[in-house]
Amino acid sequence: MRYDKDHKATTRRRIVETAARRFRENGIESEGMKSLMSAAGLTNGAFYNHFTSKEDLTREAVTAAMEERVEHLRHWLDREEGLEGLLRSYFSTRHRDNPGKGCPSAVLASEIARHSEEVRAAYTEGFLAFVERAATHWRHLSREEASSRALALYGLMAGTMQVARAVNDEALSERLLASGLEAALDMIRSRPAEHPTTAQGAASWE
Repeated sequence: MRYDKDHKATTRRRIVETAARRFRENGIESEGMKSLMSAAGLTNGAFYNHFTSKEDLTREAVTAAMEERVEHLRHWLDREEGLEGLLRSYFSTRHRDNPGKGCPSAVLASEIARHSEEVRAAYTEGFLAFVERAATHWRHLSREEASSRALALYGLMAGTMQVARAVNDEALSERLLASGLEAALDMIRSRPAEHPTTAQGAASWE
């Protein structure tokens, strides 16, 4: 049976979205192609109609997962809560307990480091897109300073979530999340006197 282009694109998107979710849930290496295709409602043989290899799919799944998080950031920045709203959502037990819909870095970064240059490039592109968008929060700083803050914030977020998921003590995990949130909120609220708003700094964001 021949399918139109829309059907093929829809099927491909379904595989990518399923992989993006299940890789975050189970890990890239732990997720087998048979179980992944079954979760997508497709036969194992259909995989090669869309991808040349699992690494090819991994690259697209990582891209999709990172783009999803950038859209999540945009959602919060467009709301009154802004970056604070994102952080309260991030450092939550709900996020901790649902990795398949959450931050790819907190579950996949160590695996991605061992993958191909193409997969790492896809991750890096998504990471930088998130950091660039988050840096707009600090408009009173120069672009370089704001970017440095956003980089540090990203590391704090992903690292805290990794450890909060790893420990086997619920109370300790919740304490980690609360401490991470407090540190992150301090980071986004601080407006140091040595970095006043200037015409030059404001122009850098135009």
